[in-house]
Amino acid sequence: MLVALRTALQVELARLRAVWLTRVWGMHIGSDVRISGKAYLDFTNPSGVYIDDMTLIAPGARVLTHDFVGGYHHDTRIGARCFVGANAIILPGVRVGDQCIIAAGSVVSEDVPAHSMVAGNPARVLRSDLQLGRHGRTMASTIEAIEIEIAARKRI
Repeated sequence: MLVALRTALQVELARLRAVWLTRVWGMHIGSDVRISGKAYLDFTNPSGVYIDDMTLIAPGARVLTHDFVGGYHHDTRIGARCFVGANAIILPGVRVGDQCIIAAGSVVSEDVPAHSMVAGNPARVLRSDLQLGRHGRTMASTIEAIEIEIAARKRI
């Protein structure tokens, strides 16, 4: 009961944060996007942040839209059904395609093709042709979760 309440509260707070980022700061946030409260979105050029539907940004991830030293502002775009891992950095002007996974701690300095998994510094493509579900979950993990839930219900 308490876990369900906490989860519902977290989902509602995430929704309210997305509304705040969209309406007050002018960021372009799609529907059902989850952004950790500890993620950093660049407020120097907030209108340059684009995050499509059903994407998850993990704690410590940074989405940048400006370079102080270079003196420029560029739009940074993250596609739909993506997962940006903890402490990953997406540099200004980068475009991440739909259904991508950015591994934890990666530094993304170039565009990421759709349906890819990248990791490292600088980030390199490790896998292609991914089919991801909501919030960048792999279809295999979604199927496994459903199978586990079905098995658990059978035991009750």
